[in-house]
Amino acid sequence: MDVINTLGLFIGSLLSNTLASLSGGGAGLIQFPLLIFLGLPFAVALATHKVASVALGLGAAFKHCRSGQLDWQLTSYIIFTGAIGVIIGANLILFVPGRIAEALLGLLILGLGIYSLFQQQLGQQEQLRHRDTKGLVIGGIGLAAIGILNGSLTAGTGLFVTLFLVRWFGFDYKQAVALTLVSVGLFWNGIGAGTMYLAEAEIYWPWLPVLLAGSLLGGYWGAHLAHQKSNRLIKRCFETLTFIIGLKLLLGL
Repeated sequence: MDVINTLGLFIGSLLSNTLASLSGGGAGLIQFPLLIFLGLPFAVALATHKVASVALGLGAAFKHCRSGQLDWQLTSYIIFTGAIGVIIGANLILFVPGRIAEALLGLLILGLGIYSLFQQQLGQQEQLRHRDTKGLVIGGIGLAAIGILNGSLTAGTGLFVTLFLVRWFGFDYKQAVALTLVSVGLFWNGIGAGTMYLAEAEIYWPWLPVLLAGSLLGGYWGAHLAHQKSNRLIKRCFETLTFIIGLKLLLGL
């Protein structure tokens, strides 16, 4: 790449990962299509994006860990329950028609945004729910199902986890975003990237340093903003991103 394309790739990665870190997912909205626009085939762009997205979780995890507010017991639970689904999804994507899967995902993500929009008090204050054994088992099944989507598709599945943590377990948006970015951004994406690598998916290594830098800085900056802003603003960012991503995936833009 020349200097202009390199700079564009870095800015796109930085912007998309900052928004994702603030809202709880959606880094692929800009980063993945940008890789295709710059000339990578779909499968290569997907695998390259998956690897780069791990840095988003690393940057966010560094910031959230420094705050001392991250519950590692819950984080470990989310990582473990979703990991099986991620591995299944990363292998399934090799056999599922990508356009159909993306359209269905877009429809589901739009549904998330509409639901959140009409639930005005959703995620504004923590309300302890389903933290008993039965609730954790059912929640684990739900997270594993989302993990399948995360392993197989390109954008937006972190938004599912964010809203699931808010709705099922009663977290506020700040807590849910922090748990999502560390569990999904770092560990689920890391497992998915590793699985795709073992399945011999092609990764375009020359672009990874630029993508990793943008993802790492964006993840840290978005996490910093999440600590500074209110649950109401984070909720609005979440809803805005779900509408944009949902329409993009549904319409194939």
